[in-house]
Amino acid sequence: MAAETQDTGTIARRLIRSCDRAALGTNFDGQPYVSLVIAACDIDASPLWLLSDLAQHTRNMLADPSVSLLFDGTGEFPDPLTGPRLTVLGRAERCADPCAAARFAARHPSSAGYAGFADFNLYRVEIERGHLVAGFGRISWVEQGELKFAADASALAAAEPEIVEHMNADHADAVALYAERLLGRQGAGWRMTGIDPEGLDLRRPMEAGGEMARLGFDRPVLTPAQVRTALIELAQAARKAGPN
Repeated sequence: MAAETQDTGTIARRLIRSCDRAALGTNFDGQPYVSLVIAACDIDASPLWLLSDLAQHTRNMLADPSVSLLFDGTGEFPDPLTGPRLTVLGRAERCADPCAAARFAARHPSSAGYAGFADFNLYRVEIERGHLVAGFGRISWVEQGELKFAADASALAAAEPEIVEHMNADHADAVALYAERLLGRQGAGWRMTGIDPEGLDLRRPMEAGGEMARLGFDRPVLTPAQVRTALIELAQAARKAGPN
């Protein structure tokens, strides 16, 4: 579906789900403090980060949980001002949800080296609103109800680890076709790292460059059965497309 026909909430969530890093703004003694964080997101698109208690931005958040995040999707645009970017406003909260932690670890496997340290904690942003620039002159505020995926995807969330493991173990050929023929990505070793109602996340191993890619669904999926249908349709489309 072309971006022009999508609602602002869908465009904004696509940015959150696609970006593996963000600029984090916190309050440092009354002044704005901006830092880089690696990011993932929950099933509903709420941003997630794994942060050290020793980091300045973490100390800032513990004093004032109000945060701002910039998700930048302009990297492939010759003129950055024509590309999409989203500023999210919200409050950072510690998150003890093991499913959220697993999603972060799958997206950022290098975090396994420090995720178990006592001074590292997962944080989740309770989104309040966002400011979307979808391209030159296409600017709008997006409210919480549009930014977060609202439908009940609990069945999909519970099945996500099994689906991802099954696809990587038994259908690695289909995963490779998704990357190569539907997204035009090159190189071997593509694996699925996550799946949510609006699409799936792919990644190559760090030794192969660690490249990430996002493949969206034509329509939201909420159950494992709907996921199976969507993945089969994507594989059929990829095989029909032929080599790039």
